[in-house]
Amino acid sequence: MLPTQQTIQFSNYSDLYDLIVPHENILRRINDLVDFSFIQKELMDKYSHDNGRMAESPVMMFKYLLLKTIYDISDVDVVERSRYDMSFKYFLGMSPENTDLINPSSLCKFRKLRLKDKNLLNLLIGKTVEIAIEKGIIKSRTIIVDATHTGSRSNPYSPVDILRLRSKQLRKCLYESDEAIKNTLPEKNPDDDLEHELDYTKDLLNVVSSNQMLAEVPKIKERLNMLKEVLSDIEDHYVTSKDKDARVGHKSKESSFFRYKTHIAMSDERIITAATVTSGEKGDGPQLQELVEQSHANGMAVDTIVGDTAYSGKDNIILSNDKENGFDLVAKLNPTISNGTRKEEGRFDYNKDAGMFVCPVGHMAIRKARQGKNQALVFFFDIEKCRTCSKRNGCYKEGAKSKSYAVQIKSEEHQRQADFEKTEEFKAKAKVRYKIEAKNAELKNVFGYDRADPYGLDCMRMQGAMVIFAANIKRILRLS
Repeated sequence: MLPTQQTIQFSNYSDLYDLIVPHENILRRINDLVDFSFIQKELMDKYSHDNGRMAESPVMMFKYLLLKTIYDISDVDVVERSRYDMSFKYFLGMSPENTDLINPSSLCKFRKLRLKDKNLLNLLIGKTVEIAIEKGIIKSRTIIVDATHTGSRSNPYSPVDILRLRSKQLRKCLYESDEAIKNTLPEKNPDDDLEHELDYTKDLLNVVSSNQMLAEVPKIKERLNMLKEVLSDIEDHYVTSKDKDARVGHKSKESSFFRYKTHIAMSDERIITAATVTSGEKGDGPQLQELVEQSHANGMAVDTIVGDTAYSGKDNIILSNDKENGFDLVAKLNPTISNGTRKEEGRFDYNKDAGMFVCPVGHMAIRKARQGKNQALVFFFDIEKCRTCSKRNGCYKEGAKSKSYAVQIKSEEHQRQADFEKTEEFKAKAKVRYKIEAKNAELKNVFGYDRADPYGLDCMRMQGAMVIFAANIKRILRLS
């Protein structure tokens, strides 16, 4: 059961916050910047109002998740830190003397039961864009678009790789704290046998846990908890769970990844104005229309879009020439991404990094060649994969000795864009594209967005929502 109003905790010790949590503290500044009551309003339909025991405040639960994202720590550690960190207590709306904490498992339930079926990604981005516009931070009418990859938990790491990664992170923290501890740690497992790696991990945990002084150091404790969680998961299932929604994508002809993609639109002030999350094999260009529509819906006026060659397909050029909502498309042409003959559904996508087309299932072409008088560029696919493909009906003709996809190189629709590309205006506007590369790096390196925390596309969207919300809020604070 959820009360219709948030309860305010009164305490004789509240004045301590003014002494201990300075006004420039980031959590105090976030609290002053954002009215989090919108979370309560959005989640009212997820609670009963006249039945059951009193639920934890959804605003407080959301703030816990935000803290977890900002500081890149586990559920256990974010709750434990709220026991003694006064800035956490202040941010969560707790009284200074309060030690009655939630159970960490409640955060998992909150994510699954309360945030499920909510379009959290658009909601949180829209809220931050609204704040940025109110404060006069967003002044430009330009958005920069790109996609960033997030690795699935299931791949490329095997159980042995995951254990080694977490063990390595723990050892690094130990060495930084006490170099002499190297002599007391167990010998590393030299082979790829999972049983041996499990034994080594348990020995490492026993050694570290037995040293109470080291085990209570915050950084070491965080890594210790992470390793324990991974060990528990692998012991229960013996292999890591398979992520059904992640797909294989390509960064080049030779390299592939098992990941998700987050397609991002960002203002010139580096505020993310829209985002969509897809599986890893999806192309960048087809997401542009949704990014533009979301940016408009969030209050962003757009007259220029800057992107790489993946966004210069014919559909996007036609979209940019729309009489009512047209814009300057600052994306260099690549003749191989013309999509004049593609169907709306089951379309092939162009992978700009590999320079190849990818079929709807995610298989990339293995070679390409120019053919015919009309200067068509033909992409050839692995016929063995096509013969056994689940979507071969209507795509692959039984008994065919090859499977190809042809694209006309010259197109009238591209001529205007080609002329625009030669202008000084195009060259000047294209110079801002580097900003989104820096934003992608920030999401990964600062907020841990290089790897998915959960499994599944819906959970990935939730992770993206929290990461982008945190990144936008920090950016607004910096520009305020």
